[in-house]
Amino acid sequence: MLNLTPDERRALRAEAHPLKPIVLVGEAGLTEAVMKEIELGLDSHGLIKVRVFGDDREARIEMYETICAQLDAAPVQHIGKLLVLYRPKKEAEKTRTGKTGKGMRMVTIVKPSASGTKKPSVSKVMLKGNERVTEGGTIKRAKKRQSSTKKAILS
Repeated sequence: MLNLTPDERRALRAEAHPLKPIVLVGEAGLTEAVMKEIELGLDSHGLIKVRVFGDDREARIEMYETICAQLDAAPVQHIGKLLVLYRPKKEAEKTRTGKTGKGMRMVTIVKPSASGTKKPSVSKVMLKGNERVTEGGTIKRAKKRQSSTKKAILS
């Protein structure tokens, strides 16, 4: 369980004041799904509020301590049916999947003048991954390749 100083706890309480509860604990209590949602909330937000529906104060306190112990979170505040939890955000590494295409790229398009005596026009354009520049200098979007049904069946 994470320990906070009184000053840190005071600052987190002030920061949590305008927040709305993102997890609601119902009749079933602390199920695996509820714990997973609390963990996801802590990973993405760091500071969250949890509302517990139930009139038993001892059960709420027990839930609060269980959540903090299992998820390595710090108890910030417990007022009535609201629980405020804190855990530093985890930096998620974004990985590219194999399905994504190329990103945006800068291309310079040079078009000769119609008469051939004036300067050519030069323009810089951002192209998306599925676009290409034709010989005439226009931008076309790539079409999906047609695949033969016969070839698909044979392979």
